[in-house]
Amino acid sequence: MPGPSLSASFERVSLPLEHDFTISRGTTVAAENVIVRIENEDGTVGVGAAAPSAHYGETVDTVVAVLPDLLAEVETIGDPHALAEIEKRMGAVVADNPAARCAASIAVHDLAAKRLGVPLYRLWGLNPADAPDTSYTIGIDDTETMRGKTRAAVEAGYGTLKLKLGTDRDREVVEAVREEAPDATLRVDANEAWTPRETARKSEWLADLGVEFIEQPVPAGDPGGLRDAFERSVLPIAADESCVTLDDVPQIADRCDIANLKLMKCGGLLEAKRMVHAARAHGLEVMLGCMVESNAAIAAGCQLAPFLDYADLDGSLLLAEEADPFEGVPMDEGRIDVAAVDRPGTGAVERDEGER
Repeated sequence: MPGPSLSASFERVSLPLEHDFTISRGTTVAAENVIVRIENEDGTVGVGAAAPSAHYGETVDTVVAVLPDLLAEVETIGDPHALAEIEKRMGAVVADNPAARCAASIAVHDLAAKRLGVPLYRLWGLNPADAPDTSYTIGIDDTETMRGKTRAAVEAGYGTLKLKLGTDRDREVVEAVREEAPDATLRVDANEAWTPRETARKSEWLADLGVEFIEQPVPAGDPGGLRDAFERSVLPIAADESCVTLDDVPQIADRCDIANLKLMKCGGLLEAKRMVHAARAHGLEVMLGCMVESNAAIAAGCQLAPFLDYADLDGSLLLAEEADPFEGVPMDEGRIDVAAVDRPGTGAVERDEGER
């Protein structure tokens, strides 16, 4: 292994959202991310970002606390192409804090692909035409506000909408959204707020309203409840909070139809690819989701999109205009257009200070 030839740094950023974003567990007004930069000896810089979730026991403070140890391993290895070794060593140094490990993983992948002069999807041998469109998420709000947000999303060209549910007026909300978006593909996400019996009952009228699938209806801590919901629902079930790491994939295989992966849950791009293959080996379809994230992280997810059946990569689209310090992969009208990015790496590029 060559001696150190990389230098790494990181910074905290607070990214305001365009609208307050509410799910069944609470409301977010700004996304707290940590940007990671890893620089080669010739000045080439790879970028990544951590978007930690307290739901998984991780915060910006814990990310900042462990990044020096993680990045020291990257610098010691010194070779950005030693991707497997870097992720292995980071996992040995910090077993938890997957978002922190993921930020470094993305930055190293970005740098490695830039050194080769290719986008990541080409490094992985993927066909960009296989990328599904991303959904656009409508957070919980009063019904008329959700109606208005739906109207705006339809006018912006988004053909697939994901609705956050878990209220005492779920049916009213979905009916209002369907009225505003009669031709849209609708998905719903209860974020663990329902019981198996509720899931079965609601799946019937959700199916009547043309909903495609239900994401994580029951608590992740109730695997039996997830199986019950899966067996009784007339709609497919996607597992999100129940599918965190590679070890979870075989555990959910008999209790859902779709494995919803997130880079910030699993800890890195190589681990995400392993989870995709494991899910397919267990007969599951695969979706890649996200937190509310800078394009420094979302762009990496977009490069993975040709691997997927479904994409939910709208985290940067929910930010206030020009709040993100990075531009990423174009997603006009929800189309993940990695081929349109004429630059190597993940496709994330830092905005000029004057453009922010």
